Amino acid sequence: MDYQTLDCATEGGIATITLNRPDVLNALNGLMRAELRHAVTAAGESARVVVLTGAGRAFCSGQDLGDAPDVTRLNLDQVLRDEYHPMLRAIVDCPVPVIAAVNGTAAGAGANLALAADVVIAAESAVFIQAFARIGLMPDAGGTWMLPRLVGQARALGAALFAERIPAPQAADWGMIWEAVPDPVFDTHWRTRAAQLAQGPTLAFRHIREAMRESWRNDLETQLTREAERQGACGKTRDFREGVLAFTEKRPASFEGR
Repeated sequence: MDYQTLDCATEGGIATITLNRPDVLNALNGLMRAELRHAVTAAGESARVVVLTGAGRAFCSGQDLGDAPDVTRLNLDQVLRDEYHPMLRAIVDCPVPVIAAVNGTAAGAGANLALAADVVIAAESAVFIQAFARIGLMPDAGGTWMLPRLVGQARALGAALFAERIPAPQAADWGMIWEAVPDPVFDTHWRTRAAQLAQGPTLAFRHIREAMRESWRNDLETQLTREAERQGACGKTRDFREGVLAFTEKRPASFEGR
């Protein structure tokens, strides 16, 4: 499918979805939200890993404030329910791992779009900004759920209230993201990471992601039960048999994602 706001390519099991509105720092308009939902869903059905990144000097600057004649008259809760939430659910519910390769500024909803991914790899020059309070709003696009869980209540509140720039190395130190990578090797690095996941045990990855997320709503006994059930499913896969055989034969495993 041809997209107006995205550039999509798939190679070696890696679906790369590039937010492609560099003239407005890849700000999210209604069309981009719909296209991103569709692209992630489609990629999850055919690829073994999905990468989200941005064209130009930004990852995503958040909501496009020029997307409506008067943005202050928008029904924001309806926009969130009808457009943002389905887009975010497509990322979180994607059956394969999702990497956010944050090449530059990730602000407002753009920051929380990145944090919805399973793994965030950022260039050291990138910054994360919970910019909502600057225009009299509160964090949305999942920010009030993700931030406290990633960095703790104190840092989440500080980031939201002060709306200050958080450099990628600081975000990595806080545990907000997986890693910050020097700019000269950023592109090569995230591609290597994506290839590593694309060659891995896809079904096991799915169980890992789902088990980690559901743990937040389960008590220990429930989670132990769910772990046993999921591990039982992993133990029936071809990839488990291949992994054990490769270990005993002292060679790299050749996973097929089944």
